Amino acid sequence: MFREEMEIKHLFFDLDHTLWDFDRNSKLTFQQIFEEQKINISIHDFLKVYIPVNLKYWKLYREDRVEKSALRYHRLKETFDSLEYTVSDKLINLISEDYIRYLPNFNYLFDDAIEVLQYLEKKYHLHIITNGFKEVQNLKLEKSGIHTFFREIITSECVGVKKPNPKVFEFALGKAGAKAHQSVMIGDSYEADIIGAINSGMRAIHFSQENKGTEGQRVSTLVELKKYL
Repeated sequence: MFREEMEIKHLFFDLDHTLWDFDRNSKLTFQQIFEEQKINISIHDFLKVYIPVNLKYWKLYREDRVEKSALRYHRLKETFDSLEYTVSDKLINLISEDYIRYLPNFNYLFDDAIEVLQYLEKKYHLHIITNGFKEVQNLKLEKSGIHTFFREIITSECVGVKKPNPKVFEFALGKAGAKAHQSVMIGDSYEADIIGAINSGMRAIHFSQENKGTEGQRVSTLVELKKYL
């Protein structure tokens, strides 16, 4: 357990796929948009194609190989093309804008998120480090009612680089007044969160339901964090 090994003072959480149930909220957002725009594709069929495409473009975005605007456009364009569903560029851009606008209105959290944050805030300083877009992430935190748990909210856009770049973690540690050896990163992305944190001298806990090898500790539910913290 980390608490027995050293004095941990700061916990840094990822937001999407870690506390905030991105897949569930994203599905509800697309359902609303498809109804409004009368897009005749089942959400199940759309998401089956869209989710891996979206992950691909987020990886390119982390690696600075695509810009934010390209990510937002091409993940939709490629999905509709794969489904052989004709959509104009004008409609793709509208869907892209509405998606960002509507997404924070759906705020399902993972099971036990509030309970665990209430438990942890009594013992540690809590912060967020996210690669998500600043204008959306702050709204997600506020509308889901968890923004008050966190002292510092660090987005990659504020730093100018993205996780797993060490500069993100160094910036976050500096802003929080934290030392790396007294800090733990908790996130779902093995590449961005876990390896990025470990390479910056932090401890890390991988939030993943996939039972496969991972450097450091792994939990499949948020409530398991109590075992380590």
